[in-house]
This record gives sequence, structure tokens and C-alpha cells, in this order.
Amino acid sequence: MKRIIIASTSTVHGSGYLEYLLPELISFFCNVEKILFIPYARPSGISYDTYTEKAREAFGKIDKEVKGIHEYDNPKEAVSNAEAIFTGGGNTFELVNQLYKNDVIDSLRKVVEAGTPYLGTSAGSNICGITMMNTNDMPIVYPPSFDTMGFIPFNINAHYLDPDPSSKHMGETRETRIKEFHVFNESPVLGLREGSWLEVFNNEIKLKGGLSARLFRRDKEAIELVTETEITKETLS
Repeated sequence: MKRIIIASTSTVHGSGYLEYLLPELISFFCNVEKILFIPYARPSGISYDTYTEKAREAFGKIDKEVKGIHEYDNPKEAVSNAEAIFTGGGNTFELVNQLYKNDVIDSLRKVVEAGTPYLGTSAGSNICGITMMNTNDMPIVYPPSFDTMGFIPFNINAHYLDPDPSSKHMGETRETRIKEFHVFNESPVLGLREGSWLEVFNNEIKLKGGLSARLFRRDKEAIELVTETEITKETLS
């Protein structure tokens, strides 16, 4: 039975790292003592050690131990034996590149499908979809594949932003980019706004947090999903 939290971001304005999620994570990780952290996305190019320490400090507030996957001699064994897993944000291209390079992507998929609790934020949430193709990140490296975990039957666009009617910026909006994606691809895309997350228990997917999310489907008008909406096959069709 899958147990997953797919969060748009790790940090909302005015709060610390993971702070807004900690009340949820207390119950989510209630039966867990140690969390395996995957720091491969390296936000701003920071080291794995620095990133892991940041996660360790946050989870220390709820009395959880954190150890980075890079601290193990065998990353596949680390994933297979993990009590719980957290994949942080950063660059999705590099995250996926390292998951393939270290040969852990299949192991990660297997253990999460079998019930190991999984938390993803930002890039760590992007990989929960069918592909990583709706990331906002620059392609700084070229992963072997854009295929990702497929824990949910759609893609995630994390940090989704609505057009600002007062802005003089003439560049493309997130909605424009997703429409471009749908010229060539079928997968639905959920624009997940800051401070919102998906709660996945087995095959039930529910939108949580204080904001709505925007669902894009090929050849259809985008729709708003209010918080507490359960996302089903009918929702996505």
C-alpha cells in the first residue's frame, strides 16, 4: 500500500525549511525512527552533506533521525532497507540523472509501491509523476530517460504560478508551457501551488493544503480543484 506526500515546495514564504509540513509529517512518519534522505537534486549546487544537514535539522524538530543516501556504501541497499524516504527539491534533471546513474530508480519504485513512506518536495515531487517533463528546471545535465516513478497517473508542475495581470513581463506563463507539452503528450498535468500537497494512500489521491490546484488535460479547458478533492480516473479524463 503506497503512503506518499507529494508537496509543491519545502519552504513557504515566511517560514523555515519544511516548517509548514511538520504537523502533517508527525503523523505521517509516526512509526518511523530514521529517514533516508536523497539529496541528489542539490539546490543551488550545494553539497550532499550540506543538504542532508538541512534535512537533519528540520526532522530533528520532530525527533526523527536522517541519513543521506550518499553516506551508504551501497545506495540500492540503502533504499531497499529504508524505514522511510525523503527526496528533496533542487534540479530535477540532476536528480533523475543520479537516480539512474546510481541504479536506484527501480529499487525506489519497488519499495514505495510496497508501502515504504515517501515524502517528496519540488523535484522530489516531480519524479512521482509519469515523467519529469513538466519540471520548471534548466536541463543542466541529460538523464538517460525522462521516465520517472509513476506513483500517480499524471505529471506534476511544482511551484505552479498563475499569470500576474499587473506584470509587464511578456514571457510565457506556466499554463502556456503546459499547453506546449500537450501538443505532443497525453499525460494530465497538475499545477501544484506553493503550500499545497497531495496525500496518496494506495490508489487514493487527495489534494491537501490551503490552496486549489490547476488541472490540465489535453484538448480540454483547465479546471481548478479545491482542497480536499479526491483525484480519480474520472477527474483526469
